[in-house]
Amino acid sequence: MAVKVGIVSLGCAKNLVDSEIMLGRLREHGCEIVADAGQADYVVVNTCGFIGPAKEESIETILEMAELKERGRCRGLIVSGCLVQRYADELFDELPEVDAFLGTNELDKIDDVISDIEAGRRIKLVGSGFYDYDQPVRRLLTTGHLAYLKIAEGCNHRCAFCVIPQIRGKFRSRHPQSLVQEAVSLRTQGVQELLVIAQDTTAYGRDLERVSLASLLEEILAVGFPWVRLLYTYPTSLGEDVLELLSRENTLVKYVDLPLQHVSRRVLRAMDRPGDYRSTMELLNTIRRQVPRVFIRSSFIVGFPGETEEDFAELIKFLEEARLNHVGIFQYSPEEGSKAAAMSDQVPDELKQERYQEAMAVQQRISRELNEELVGQELDVMIDGVSEESELVLVGRHQGQAPEVDGVVYLGMPENAPHPGDLVRVRIVEAHTYDLVGEVVGP
Repeated sequence: MAVKVGIVSLGCAKNLVDSEIMLGRLREHGCEIVADAGQADYVVVNTCGFIGPAKEESIETILEMAELKERGRCRGLIVSGCLVQRYADELFDELPEVDAFLGTNELDKIDDVISDIEAGRRIKLVGSGFYDYDQPVRRLLTTGHLAYLKIAEGCNHRCAFCVIPQIRGKFRSRHPQSLVQEAVSLRTQGVQELLVIAQDTTAYGRDLERVSLASLLEEILAVGFPWVRLLYTYPTSLGEDVLELLSRENTLVKYVDLPLQHVSRRVLRAMDRPGDYRSTMELLNTIRRQVPRVFIRSSFIVGFPGETEEDFAELIKFLEEARLNHVGIFQYSPEEGSKAAAMSDQVPDELKQERYQEAMAVQQRISRELNEELVGQELDVMIDGVSEESELVLVGRHQGQAPEVDGVVYLGMPENAPHPGDLVRVRIVEAHTYDLVGEVVGP
């Protein structure tokens, strides 16, 4: 009987790809993949270690899965990912109930680890060599009509608040041939929406010869996905060539994901990031001029060390002027080992919370106003499936809504219900802060 393996994947989409690679390798070696961890012989928890709340969620999940093992529901518990890469020795000592720990570069050792556990050995593998992403074999954890394509790993930026370069290493692009081959494989499996990701997608190709993000996108677009979505673009390196593609190619969705973090020049310099209010507005104006009807998403940090009332007021003014479609606001979290954590002028938690609430209130109003402008318009919507709240309601997304992070479009169940991955024409009839309500008017 095949060994049953379940996985709990935490954190970002880039970590999700790692989980899929491990499951693909396990399936190749004869394991049965199960969706319910309670039915698994072995459970893998692929952790996130980026910020405090993510680390807490990882530890809570590990302990929850350890209870399954204690009750005899599974034979072994494996913990992998960013948290292990950062704290392998501490975790190994403090969590004896875990049978094996794997860092971010040991994805191809997951099957050997299960054999080691079967033989009674407790394992800790955190190597210094980088995993070769040009040879992935994946078992998708997303719904079958969408998938992520990780085009690079690591990061060369040295943002003061971030420890990703310490965890994931230097930026390294995958070779375009392997990416196109993987894209073809995903399309053959029925993927309708391909989401192109990396820690910094706009840095793709800088470490290779005669390769750029634009040239890679052109090859991927030729594969024939109905939608290709580009995520995680760095503000100062989103080039004219990519914007031209966004304007020209209908299947490259009109969506720009641009993590800005702040607009105060003083705060950005403390973050070791470029730009300021004026340059950021100029960039947004360029994007909107070159890509009409574009949807823009960004994220900002409030309460960064030394952020003054004037700095925060500048951010609020920017939100009002920029009128971005989607915004994530995050309270600064001091990360061990980061430059910012050692800064002396930390902002009190109460003030961070106040600024977070004020910024969120401003952006929620703007998001609702922008959604209300869509009422009466007809949009192409990709069906994701039946709503969890009601089997009489379908859930989909228009081009300006990325999965998991943005809102959705709710649709009444038509007589001939479309399937996940279908593109249908929808008239928007109602707007809310994040979500929309529509009615299907055609295929």
